[in-house]
Amino acid sequence: MPRRTATMLASTLMLIALLCAGVFIPVPYAEMSPGPTVNTLGEHDGEPVLQISGRKTYPADGHLNMTTVRVTSADYRMNLVEAVYGWLAHDNKIVPHETLYPNGKTEEESTQENAEEFTRSQESAKVAALKELGVPVKSWVVVSTVVKGSPAEGKLHAGDVIRAVDGKTVKEPADVADLVTRHEPGEKAVFTIVPAKEQAAAQKEKRPARTENVTITTRTSDDAGEKRAIVGISAGTDHTFPFTIDIKLADVGGPSAGLMFALGIYDKLTPGSLTGGAFVAGTGTIDDNGKVGPIGGIEMKTVGARAKGAEYFLTPADNCAAAAKDTPDGLTLVKVNTLDDALDALEDIRSGDTDALPSCKAS
Repeated sequence: MPRRTATMLASTLMLIALLCAGVFIPVPYAEMSPGPTVNTLGEHDGEPVLQISGRKTYPADGHLNMTTVRVTSADYRMNLVEAVYGWLAHDNKIVPHETLYPNGKTEEESTQENAEEFTRSQESAKVAALKELGVPVKSWVVVSTVVKGSPAEGKLHAGDVIRAVDGKTVKEPADVADLVTRHEPGEKAVFTIVPAKEQAAAQKEKRPARTENVTITTRTSDDAGEKRAIVGISAGTDHTFPFTIDIKLADVGGPSAGLMFALGIYDKLTPGSLTGGAFVAGTGTIDDNGKVGPIGGIEMKTVGARAKGAEYFLTPADNCAAAAKDTPDGLTLVKVNTLDDALDALEDIRSGDTDALPSCKAS
């Protein structure tokens, strides 16, 4: 065999071997890509995304689109060829698998966590929108989760209302941890609660709820923080609304749609149009007081929004620098810190005074 032919054959076989290795050898990465974008003012799967009853609503035109990101599943093992393709692609992002699924989190655990965050974000969106409108909302502190194997397991349950700890009234979720950590590990903390079932029955029967005291022996924390007394719960806030607000959107998880839900609710409860007919998309978590927080996958969300026709993108301030590094052509990024900021920006968009919009800049 001629030497040149042998060299070419060896090179070809080596190339084939490398390609095979690239296809069959898994790498510890996952992929993010633009997901669906849904108009909170419109319909999804044949029904309105926002359904409000018991309160006058108004027609709303234009778009206030929430955006999403698709990710590969926890058990998907990406190969080297896919990773390289993703790194080169403009509308995909390759990240370490641990970023999306830390500490070996399973697909089921991730889905459950995302569903819980999505539910909490809906509640906060409702509260923030109604506060902005001056509509009173009743709130109270509840048990959000109980850690398995903790001192509170079997004694407290998700949904239990926490009225007091050691006789001291609880007004905010942070009050619970503050009162528990005043103990030394091994001491007893007394929780005055309304069990979740009793709370539901009292609301239905429109009567005062009956309380009970639950004594729990604290233990030492085992996380990376300062050693302290804990009982093994996380506290949150529950609400009663003066009318019904339902958000009909399945197969979406995480907290990042909070801002756009709040704006959609506000728009439907006020005359006129927030957008003036413009196509506005956006993202961002929101708390009960209207503070907008950062999210993941901002680059994917701007790409997905622009592909659907968005002209403006409401961007959490902490995501601005990343979003501005590669903004899709024709999309204006608008920096927001709060719900008020978003409403002010929408007023500028309606009036055509877009030069006044707070913009995102690359760092």
